[in-house]
Amino acid sequence: MLRWALFFLLIGLVAGVLGFGGIAGASFAIAKLLFFVFMLVFLVLLIAGLTVARRVSGG
Repeated sequence: MLRWALFFLLIGLVAGVLGFGGIAGASFAIAKLLFFVFMLVFLVLLIAGLTVARRVSGG
């Protein structure tokens, strides 16, 4: 998912340099959305992993 966010960010940068404002804005919006979804999933899995590790180790 992070790879897709970087891909859309790159498309947005190239489109912005070439003067395609609408495509650049949409690509930046998609990249930002994907990045925040990635961060949310990462944090949920990190917290779940720490919780499971604490249960398994008996702490």
